[in-house]
Amino acid sequence: MINISPLVDHLIESFQCLPGVGPKTAQRMVFYLLERDRDAGEILSESLKKALTQVGNCRKCRIFSESELCNICSNHKRDSMTICIVESVADVFAIEHSNNYLGRYFVLHGHLSPIDNIGPDQLGLENLFELVKTEGITEMILATNSTLEGEATSNYIFESLKDIKTLQITRLALGVPLGGELEYVDGGTLMHAFSGRVNLKDRK
Repeated sequence: MINISPLVDHLIESFQCLPGVGPKTAQRMVFYLLERDRDAGEILSESLKKALTQVGNCRKCRIFSESELCNICSNHKRDSMTICIVESVADVFAIEHSNNYLGRYFVLHGHLSPIDNIGPDQLGLENLFELVKTEGITEMILATNSTLEGEATSNYIFESLKDIKTLQITRLALGVPLGGELEYVDGGTLMHAFSGRVNLKDRK
């Protein structure tokens, strides 16, 4: 990298922390803000600072939220007896854009991965199990990604809760490709996946 200015160089390096942003893309972003739109840079800086200091996680579902409860958990029009388990907040956005689901969520913020030292505690599974038992959840939709890790995570959750007779446990089925991630699945495909979910307790 050509050392023009320590501040500019540091800013370019900082942009590279974003996924998919390499040196050239980071440089283009920084030069655009400095050359053409410093006001947008100020807005970006202020918004990022506020989000990093004020946004936490909903105490029930773990979605990003500035309040103790997020807008979904505090919405009385949502089906509080149905809960959808996803790996990331990006998955919540994808499902919400499908306009086909009116229940609540629980965000794992990852999946089981012993090699990365990510176990049940890191995913907040004890909180999930307690939530299911104390709030009388009647259906749990396992919507983890169709990867080996996602399947292993779903199986762990299923095995931990399968003996609750009042709880129906389903898994997204039609439309979600093997190895695919929900974040990149279109709304129509997600709609079919929700319509075709299967009851894991009925599996032989």
